[in-house]
Amino acid sequence: MTTPFPFTAVVGQDDLRLALLLNAVSPAVGGVLVRGEKGTAKSTAVRALSALMPQLNVVAGCRFSCDPDSPDPACPDGPHEPGAFETRPARMVELPVGASEDRLVGALDIERALAEGVKAFEPGLLADAHRGILYVDEVNLLHDHLVDLLLDAAAMGASYVEREGVSVRHAARFLLVGTMNPEEGELRPQLLDRFGLTVEVAASREPDQRVEVVRRRLAYDDDPPGFAARWADEETAVRQRIVAARELLPSVRLGDGALRQIAATCAAFEVDGMRADIVMARTATALAAWAGRTDVLAEDVRQAALLALPHRRRRNPFDAPGLDEDKLDETLEQYAEDDDPEPDGDGPGGGGGQPTPDEGPQGDGDTGARPEAGEDGEPPASGAGEQSAVRAAEPFRTKVLSVPGIGAGAAGRRSRARTEHGRTTGARRPRGALTKLHLAATVQAAAPHQRARGRSGPGLVVRRDDLRQATREGREGNLVLFVVDASGSMAARQRMSAVKGAVLSLLLDAYQRRDKVGLVTFRGAAAEVALPPTSSVDAAAARLESLPTGGRTPLAAGLLKAHDVLRVERLRDPARRPLVVVVTDGRATGGPEPVALAGRAARLFAAESVASVVVDCESGPVRLGLAGQLAGELGGTAVTLDELRADSIAGLVKDVQRRAA
Repeated sequence: MTTPFPFTAVVGQDDLRLALLLNAVSPAVGGVLVRGEKGTAKSTAVRALSALMPQLNVVAGCRFSCDPDSPDPACPDGPHEPGAFETRPARMVELPVGASEDRLVGALDIERALAEGVKAFEPGLLADAHRGILYVDEVNLLHDHLVDLLLDAAAMGASYVEREGVSVRHAARFLLVGTMNPEEGELRPQLLDRFGLTVEVAASREPDQRVEVVRRRLAYDDDPPGFAARWADEETAVRQRIVAARELLPSVRLGDGALRQIAATCAAFEVDGMRADIVMARTATALAAWAGRTDVLAEDVRQAALLALPHRRRRNPFDAPGLDEDKLDETLEQYAEDDDPEPDGDGPGGGGGQPTPDEGPQGDGDTGARPEAGEDGEPPASGAGEQSAVRAAEPFRTKVLSVPGIGAGAAGRRSRARTEHGRTTGARRPRGALTKLHLAATVQAAAPHQRARGRSGPGLVVRRDDLRQATREGREGNLVLFVVDASGSMAARQRMSAVKGAVLSLLLDAYQRRDKVGLVTFRGAAAEVALPPTSSVDAAAARLESLPTGGRTPLAAGLLKAHDVLRVERLRDPARRPLVVVVTDGRATGGPEPVALAGRAARLFAAESVASVVVDCESGPVRLGLAGQLAGELGGTAVTLDELRADSIAGLVKDVQRRAA
């Protein structure tokens, strides 16, 4: 068994370690979401936490880890007789991003069902994680169907399985810990709210602290058992402190003054619902117990707010999590009580105490840099060679744009696809390995041959030729590649603001439908890939916001650059079908025969049957209809900015599909 990196040996990351320890003290806090760049010890710290969790008493032989003092009366392995129990460490169960639904919730034991004719339930990862830790690395990449199951289990504290003739309910209360890199896409708001606390982590910019990180990591890699032994005393001390805080927790008093501060803080920051208030109360109580006190102080409430509220303030996917600390201090001071108890000084630390004394400055990444200005080309109407970036107009709900036909890409919510998860539409003989058994069709295929096969017992005699693969239809996510005209003809500030608002609306739609997105822009003399295909819609929105305009309109260069992006992406992810969205007024200038060259570039997409939509940005009383001509060359359809809105003309999707078919 691999020796884990010691929790107390993690350098810095005080907020991360504190949030994990508070959940170890009080699992009712609701788990931790760890957001941060790659290589910041997110997974290392989470895996190290499991070694600090107190051991559990479980009913001997129970596959669902029932507590012998209060066993689950509905446990599938019950009823349990009092007395027999065993002690074991708390489990940390890892949920892989690509796990199947059966692996998560459990399913019918197919082998026993076919061989013995017995309906038996085979538990999944939710049963294994009961009373332990459920860890999801890259939780933002988790498939939607698994997210839905996690939401249900986290809300009810139990897992319900109703499938294939099996009806099972078992307890599933666990500490949910997720890690994610925001560059790879954001998390669904429903699941985001289920995490009690969230912390942002970043690599230190302090050289001495970085040196210490490398020194400890190299020492661990050279001799994991020896390195862990050198930290054994610190690990034991933290483990004992967790046990002491758990014992003290029921005695901690959450006074009316602290409750008023909690309620006032949640109201001041306009968080939705009441979960934030409850999580803050539990966190503040755990902070007091961790500090060895029996009274909750204002500093506990402040620390609880910093951990429990930032991720609950996001109003849309493009809002960065965060909290105005000046506003927080003003609110706490306004609702502070004169008789707030003073620290008694007897505990091992002060209010909101950090787990270890290691501290170091956390650097901030340099984001938001704007692209360098290009060469002036064709001047815009205002006479300036280039205009600075303008803010996008308010986003709106867009029409649903989908790729025609039936694909087989990654699960999502845009276009029809044959998927592993969705409604069952039929059965077929498996091609290669069997991945999803259609039980009824398999039994139906085997039933007529039972006498010829000499069946004599209750089981069913099944041969490989009888097996049937279930065929399912659901929705897939697509690659939505935006090709945006940023030339001088688009440079009127009001017009470009509307264009950016439309693209931002489409990005919001792509986020909700679990698409990958990419951004190609063209202006001046060339086109560039402003954002290679990624799952991070936030990154695309940031690049769009900082996009300046000006210069000529190299439409052909933009289309050819987009074609190159699709060619490369087709090699990386051949199952994901693309949808190209060209945002332009259709003009083409610069170079010899720019219009003809743009037409030839557009016909490359039509020859490959790439689904495309042209968002016509032409305005004014005189319209040339160039965007419509471009759509015809692409084999797609053209829509105006007004038609893109969901409350405008009906039948847009049908028109897209008809033209692309």
